[in-house]
Amino acid sequence: MLTTPALTAPLTITAVPPAQAYDYGYFLKRLADPGILEGAVALRAFRAPLLAVPVGGPRHGGYMSFELCTVAQAAKAVLDGRPGFPELRVRWSPYRDTCHVVEWGGHPPDGDAERGHFYGYSDEAIAKYLTPHTP
Repeated sequence: MLTTPALTAPLTITAVPPAQAYDYGYFLKRLADPGILEGAVALRAFRAPLLAVPVGGPRHGGYMSFELCTVAQAAKAVLDGRPGFPELRVRWSPYRDTCHVVEWGGHPPDGDAERGHFYGYSDEAIAKYLTPHTP
């Protein structure tokens, strides 16, 4: 018989300074306007702080992916009401390796380059992403 174990403690996601996020350097190198990181927040779940980058300037939306719906809902609750995180929503992910996405801001366009600009990445970062990798 398969059973689902019950949570023994409530799920806690805490907001910590953005520079503590594991992926802070990733965004710092790729955003067209790195100054937007001043309004970012790192969300720590299960000891791993990940960056939530707000909208503003050339960035029109953002998202974070989570495996569990409960984690996505908790992350949404932490971001709710913070400046730079409008229209918060939880939805199914379009990517097979993650199940739930917390999104904010507008809805991303189709097309890799268009999506890169929507998320506020620099032209250089978008070009690098679009360049095929040689094995």
